[in-house]
Amino acid sequence: MVKTISISDEVYKKLKKMKLEGESFSDVINRLIERRTKISDIAEMNILTEEEAKKIEELLKKFREERIKMEKERKERLLELMR
Repeated sequence: MVKTISISDEVYKKLKKMKLEGESFSDVINRLIERRTKISDIAEMNILTEEEAKKIEELLKKFREERIKMEKERKERLLELMR
Protein backbone atom coordinates (compact mmCIF):
# COMPACT_ATOMS: atom_id res chain seq x y z
CA MET A 1 0.00 0.00 0.00
CA VAL A 2 1.28 3.49 -0.83
CA LYS A 3 0.47 6.66 1.12
CA THR A 4 1.15 10.23 0.08
CA ILE A 5 2.56 12.67 2.60
CA SER A 6 3.46 16.34 2.38
CA ILE A 7 6.84 17.63 3.48
CA SER A 8 8.41 21.06 3.30
CA ASP A 9 10.94 21.92 0.61
CA GLU A 10 13.60 22.11 3.30
CA VAL A 11 12.89 18.57 4.52
CA TYR A 12 12.78 17.30 0.93
CA LYS A 13 16.24 18.75 0.25
CA LYS A 14 17.64 17.18 3.42
CA LEU A 15 16.16 13.78 2.59
CA LYS A 16 17.45 14.03 -0.96
CA LYS A 17 20.98 14.67 0.33
CA MET A 18 20.73 11.63 2.61
CA LYS A 19 19.38 9.39 -0.15
CA LEU A 20 21.78 6.64 -1.17
CA GLU A 21 22.05 5.38 -4.73
CA GLY A 22 19.08 3.17 -5.56
CA GLU A 23 17.17 4.21 -2.45
CA SER A 24 13.62 5.50 -2.51
CA PHE A 25 12.51 8.27 -0.16
CA SER A 26 10.60 5.60 1.76
CA ASP A 27 13.87 3.70 2.16
CA VAL A 28 15.61 6.82 3.50
CA ILE A 29 12.87 7.54 6.00
CA ASN A 30 12.78 3.90 7.12
CA ARG A 31 16.57 3.84 7.53
CA LEU A 32 16.43 6.98 9.67
CA ILE A 33 13.59 5.64 11.80
CA GLU A 34 15.29 2.30 12.41
CA ARG A 35 18.52 3.73 13.69
CA ARG A 36 19.80 6.86 15.33
CA THR A 37 21.38 9.36 13.00
CA LYS A 38 25.14 9.07 13.11
CA ILE A 39 27.64 11.85 12.73
CA SER A 40 28.65 10.30 9.41
CA ASP A 41 25.08 10.85 8.17
CA ILE A 42 25.41 14.52 9.02
CA ALA A 43 28.72 14.62 7.13
CA GLU A 44 26.93 13.20 4.06
CA MET A 45 24.55 16.17 4.22
CA ASN A 46 27.57 18.48 3.85
CA ILE A 47 26.92 20.08 7.23
CA LEU A 48 30.29 18.85 8.54
CA THR A 49 33.45 17.91 6.73
CA GLU A 50 34.48 14.28 6.92
CA GLU A 51 37.40 15.29 9.16
CA GLU A 52 35.10 17.17 11.54
CA ALA A 53 32.72 14.20 11.64
CA LYS A 54 35.59 11.83 12.50
CA LYS A 55 36.77 14.10 15.31
CA ILE A 56 33.27 14.27 16.75
CA GLU A 57 32.87 10.48 16.47
CA GLU A 58 36.18 10.04 18.35
CA LEU A 59 35.10 12.44 21.09
CA LEU A 60 31.74 10.71 21.43
CA LYS A 61 33.44 7.33 21.64
CA LYS A 62 35.72 8.59 24.42
CA PHE A 63 32.74 10.13 26.20
CA ARG A 64 30.77 6.86 26.01
CA GLU A 65 33.76 4.85 27.26
CA GLU A 66 34.25 7.24 30.19
CA ARG A 67 30.54 7.13 31.02
CA ILE A 68 30.57 3.31 31.01
CA LYS A 69 33.64 3.34 33.26
CA MET A 70 32.00 5.77 35.68
CA GLU A 71 28.78 3.75 35.77
CA LYS A 72 30.73 0.58 36.48
CA GLU A 73 32.63 2.29 39.32
CA ARG A 74 29.38 3.66 40.73
CA LYS A 75 27.79 0.23 40.63
CA GLU A 76 30.79 -1.28 42.39
CA ARG A 77 30.64 1.39 45.13
CA LEU A 78 26.92 0.78 45.64
CA LEU A 79 27.43 -2.97 45.85
CA GLU A 80 30.23 -2.42 48.35
CA LEU A 81 27.96 -0.25 50.50
CA MET A 82 25.29 -2.94 50.46
CA ARG A 83 27.66 -5.56 51.90
